[in-house]
Amino acid sequence: MAQSPERFLDQISKGKPVPAIVLQGSDSYLLDMCRKKIADAYVPDGMRDWALTRMSARESGWDEVVGRAKMLPMLASRQVIFVEDVASVERMSEKGRDEVVAMLSAYLDEPAPFTVLVLEAKSLDARLKFSKLLADKALVVELEVTKDAAAVLAEQMAAELGTKIERLAAAHLAEIVNGEPARIRMEIEKLAAYAQGNAAITLKDVQTLVVSEPKNKVWDLTDMLAGGRRDAALNLLENLIREGEQPAMIVGALAGTYRRLIEARDLPVTTNKFQAAQRLRMPPDAAEIALLNAHRMPKKRLLNALVALADADSQLKSSNPDPRAFLEFLLVTL
Repeated sequence: MAQSPERFLDQISKGKPVPAIVLQGSDSYLLDMCRKKIADAYVPDGMRDWALTRMSARESGWDEVVGRAKMLPMLASRQVIFVEDVASVERMSEKGRDEVVAMLSAYLDEPAPFTVLVLEAKSLDARLKFSKLLADKALVVELEVTKDAAAVLAEQMAAELGTKIERLAAAHLAEIVNGEPARIRMEIEKLAAYAQGNAAITLKDVQTLVVSEPKNKVWDLTDMLAGGRRDAALNLLENLIREGEQPAMIVGALAGTYRRLIEARDLPVTTNKFQAAQRLRMPPDAAEIALLNAHRMPKKRLLNALVALADADSQLKSSNPDPRAFLEFLLVTL
């Protein structure tokens, strides 16, 4: 079972060795953070020239990767081997992949007690034997965070830079950059310089300096659907596709907005936009719109929408539908 970065870092902080770790995801900040924490947990500073190794599975080959894992480290009791380009195995012939699976499976059945093998991949095809082997015999860490965790991360980043960020400002920042830690870090650095001399980075600072991702326009899609403006929603969808927004990202963003609407639907009818902002972790004006849209639709319709979006996500991952037609049909269904 895959773990979140937070749970993984808590586990390795206890010092228990892990024979093989898979870091899966594209966020550069989380990748660098996990690399650093792994090195800190298993290799003392003075030993890192001998006990930290970087390799490429594509360039070195799996024979060399496994051979190095079995080799005793020099002048250190434990070594960490970071292996890049792990997904390159998926481009091999079926015979080649089977050979890698057999070789790695044999190693993971009896891993070297002095080696922590760290395999890095932006994504892996869950249908292949290679991915199933890693899921079964290695600790898989998904390099992504929830929006709530991303807001906490924003506060931590601000503290590292010697400043503070208001909680609501942190939540809004996480929302408009889609919870991407690398983007949060970049924006926090910019905001810290802008707010220098002030007590904290405020919500107004975030709204002034940070440009929303195109995906954030999905809130407008939901507003149009709630108001029965199907043609406007289809036009906006066409614009999002033209701007390069990926179908999976649109579906994921829609699912996030519908989950937020369900949360808003469960709030008391007397809730004002400022109370809703705290509960929904979003700016007051956006919270007010969420409350309005949530009560435009029966809760059953909102729940059915989540089911439809889950099915759509599954279809996108298991087949290759025409993106425009697929998303247009999805909007009509919603």
